[in-house]
Amino acid sequence: MEKYRAMIHDAREDGRTVLTEVESKQIISEEGIEVVETRLAMTRNEAVAIAEEIGFPVALKTAAPGIIHKSDLGGVRLNLRSGAAVGRAYSELVKLGTQSGPSKRKSGVSVQKMAPAGVEVIIGLSQDPQFGPVMIFGLGGVFVEMLKDVSFRVVPLTARDARLMIEEIRGYPLLLGYRGQDAVDIQALEDIVLKVSRLGRKFPDIRELDLNPVIAWSNGAMAVDARVILEEPSKN
Repeated sequence: MEKYRAMIHDAREDGRTVLTEVESKQIISEEGIEVVETRLAMTRNEAVAIAEEIGFPVALKTAAPGIIHKSDLGGVRLNLRSGAAVGRAYSELVKLGTQSGPSKRKSGVSVQKMAPAGVEVIIGLSQDPQFGPVMIFGLGGVFVEMLKDVSFRVVPLTARDARLMIEEIRGYPLLLGYRGQDAVDIQALEDIVLKVSRLGRKFPDIRELDLNPVIAWSNGAMAVDARVILEEPSKN
């Protein structure tokens, strides 16, 4: 709780409502949700050192405040397999961040290990003016916008609610093992849905929380990307 409050305070002091990916992952990790290891690098050499420590291949993403849709702006580099590739990607992303970020200041780059392939889903939460916090579940990655195959529930959720959310999407057969693929760990997905639901009740100043993608396997699931957007500060 104290770490969360400190992050919110720092974001407010910076005039931000969008937390960085590293901050967002720290919040959900505190709630017991497994996340891919992600570290912030503020220099080219630091990015290379982190990549060598966590092991190749890695992904680099811009950490510029205010850039919400990183992929749309070219702010993501995947499957980097050498220090030289990481160094080049770092320089490119820092340049992009200073051009696109609202603060126009150097903000660093997040470095994370590439996660094994699996089925990608989105698990999210947003504040509805009428109903309060509302959960979303669906196929993740590029499929979210293309297929719009999602289900919704009003928080708080029961275990049964979480299971029904998952079963309701049209892509549910993909989770059960399609054309010889292994079925994913449905229980692990239910667990993440319920933990995000609790976050929505615990921290009402979170306006939006997206885990996209969460990669699901036959024996677990992990959040690979995370985004937290705060409510605008009260002017009273």
